[in-house]
Amino acid sequence: MLLHTAADYAEAGTVNSLWLLVAAALVLLMTPGVAFFYGGMVRAKSVISMMMMSFGAMALVGVLWVAYGYGLSFGPASIPHFLGTPDWMLSSLMGKDGITPDLSGLSFAGFQATFAIITVALISGAIADRAKFGAWMVFAGVWVTVVYFPVAYWVFNLADGWAPAVLHVNDFAGGTAVHINAGAAGLALALVLGKRVGFQKGMSKPHNVPLTLLGAALLWFGWFGFNAGSEAAVDGVAAIAWINTLAAPAAAIIGWLIVEKLKDGKATSIGAASGAVTGLVAITPACNILTPGFAILLGIVAGAVCCLAIDLKFKLGFDDSLDVVGIHLIGGLIGTLWIGIFGFTHVYNSKGEATDSFSSLLYGGSFQQLGVQAVGAFAVMIYSFVLAYAIGWVIQKTMGFRIKNEDELAGVDTVVHGEEGYALETV
Repeated sequence: MLLHTAADYAEAGTVNSLWLLVAAALVLLMTPGVAFFYGGMVRAKSVISMMMMSFGAMALVGVLWVAYGYGLSFGPASIPHFLGTPDWMLSSLMGKDGITPDLSGLSFAGFQATFAIITVALISGAIADRAKFGAWMVFAGVWVTVVYFPVAYWVFNLADGWAPAVLHVNDFAGGTAVHINAGAAGLALALVLGKRVGFQKGMSKPHNVPLTLLGAALLWFGWFGFNAGSEAAVDGVAAIAWINTLAAPAAAIIGWLIVEKLKDGKATSIGAASGAVTGLVAITPACNILTPGFAILLGIVAGAVCCLAIDLKFKLGFDDSLDVVGIHLIGGLIGTLWIGIFGFTHVYNSKGEATDSFSSLLYGGSFQQLGVQAVGAFAVMIYSFVLAYAIGWVIQKTMGFRIKNEDELAGVDTVVHGEEGYALETV
């Protein structure tokens, strides 16, 4: 975007804020998309429980973000390079008189709120069919406060976060802060809650495949706001992020289905939906810094690898119900590390100026950026796993996190919520 006058800059600021507000709405839609995606894959007597965990995340995290989360993630440093200062009820963005809102600041705060919400919602898939709703809400509130808000500061706070400001990790839209973060927490909770009754490969089939496909479609639709919106400007970087958000998941579907056909003999619609989400996960950190060709290659690789990775839970003995680890943790790691191999040598701002540069393996012949990306990815993974395990363990030992085995067999929906997803009347 070429700007020439003060009026041009003012108009661009309004347009950029408008785009952020639209993108925020798109990303918020992704959380109901997660609810549909996960809800279709569980048993019919668990669908309400599964979807309620996503809606619970929207409710609780939305309140906590406005109350203090934005300040911890983007406010002035209380601990340099680690944590911001609570900005109670977004008071700093409401103007000195409290009634003159900051357009660009509030737009950005709203956009980032949706990232916090969906990160928490993603974790829930790892503990499907066996979690208490109240315990989940306690976990969500504590985890988002002590894990997500600090990690968002590390990764997304370009001025002071250690990942971009100190190490120069490239994570454009949340491969580490969202997907690796959620995947590691999901693994921790799966270990804390233990296996479902009768856990084995093929123990249950998705009860509503169209619901899952609808969820995948909503996720892909909203993900254009997720990735292109992260530029916070209407410019060429947003456009390349949009194109890569089309290309990578499309290729990932192909990669997943090929491996699924070779491995299991059939290419399934659930595989196609899972492949699409895998490609979206993998391209998230890299969408601003890959050519479309390398985005397609990333999608194929991520789809194929994650299709294989989802079976690790059976070999290693942890019950990750809906493959949060295999898709989000593994896909996030692949996309984050891919940057160090195939990333551009320059990062550009909205004026077309090179604001950062590094040497990827392909373009600069250096392993340095690959090492940097690995440090960022594994630091978030370890931090999230350790704290999620500790939080989940304390909840399990006190109020109880997992429902009783007999309640699991009877159905989480009726036991926990007193409802049925499909109330069929007989005459």
